[in-house]
Amino acid sequence: MVLPLAGCADLESGISTIDCLMGFKEWIAALTGRRPRPSEPSIPPPPAAPTEADIVRALDRVENMVEGGVVPAPVQSRVRRVAHTVRETMPRLRNLGLGSPEAYSVMATATDYLPEAVGAYTRLPRQWADSRPIENGKTSLMLLIDQLDLLSTTMEKIFDAVVRVDADALIVHGRFLQEKFGHASTGGALNISDQPAPEAPRSTLDLP
Repeated sequence: MVLPLAGCADLESGISTIDCLMGFKEWIAALTGRRPRPSEPSIPPPPAAPTEADIVRALDRVENMVEGGVVPAPVQSRVRRVAHTVRETMPRLRNLGLGSPEAYSVMATATDYLPEAVGAYTRLPRQWADSRPIENGKTSLMLLIDQLDLLSTTMEKIFDAVVRVDADALIVHGRFLQEKFGHASTGGALNISDQPAPEAPRSTLDLP
């Protein structure tokens, strides 16, 4: 619905028809002195967190990046070691909490840190990357190896932490069993040695 502006009945003054028309909201705003609020821009939802399947596919892709002699053997072995540690860690990440910084580091290593490091190296000419110093006397190859070693060390520490949770649970369970069935003086041995052995049943073929 549009209404004519007051004073615009005579169009001979040079005001166009479009200028003389307003919508209902504009008319209310003109009467009340309030301007209509601009509509808020829609904010796209944040991307979903990578699933375990997404992380596995990312590891597969980065391992394929170093196949076929594309990178030197020391790089390939380090990439495989990092990928192997990540694969071993993923099923146990719940021990630390899926929202923990360690869980994020594992996810980011597989989907971002590792492929980005390898990709940055493979985009360079091989001979140039392996022979031209670019920072503190180190070549691109040397810098890549340093980064892979850092990722490997970090992933191994996280793996030790998640496995330690299960190991601690085993220790706690052992203490429970010791308190339940054992004696401190016997080092937690089960208290079954003092019981007399049951007599074996007689066979019907035994002589009286």
